Amino acid sequence: MENHKMIKVQNLINAPIEKVWELWTLPEHIKNWNIPFANWHTPFAENDLKVNGKFKFTMASKDGKEGFDFEGIYTKVEKFSLIEYQLLDNRIANVRFENLGSETKLTETFEPEATISEEMQEQFCQSVVLKFKEYVENFE
Repeated sequence: MENHKMIKVQNLINAPIEKVWELWTLPEHIKNWNIPFANWHTPFAENDLKVNGKFKFTMASKDGKEGFDFEGIYTKVEKFSLIEYQLLDNRIANVRFENLGSETKLTETFEPEATISEEMQEQFCQSVVLKFKEYVENFE
């Protein structure tokens, strides 16, 4: 690994950790919040949340002109606390969940992709995390 710089985004979500964990990890919910831009969607999501379990989320523009699969393998899973994973291109990432009672602090840290600007990747991830926050806080 040549590049050890990591990108970190976080948000404070007004919901208990159990709800945040469930909505972050279940495929039927991932499809509803894993959206970086209004004209994008996630038509496919599978998630086997365990060590060596695989995940794959297809993210695409609604017009079908752009898209990619976000996929990898989980390397560490600590319920209500930490998810670590490795993407197919060997980049590493993690998501931390911090229980603050009625709120949950979610922090996502990842190794940037070399061919896209780090600023763009940070904005992309931050917009997904913001969409997740809105989804959780409005989910009944």
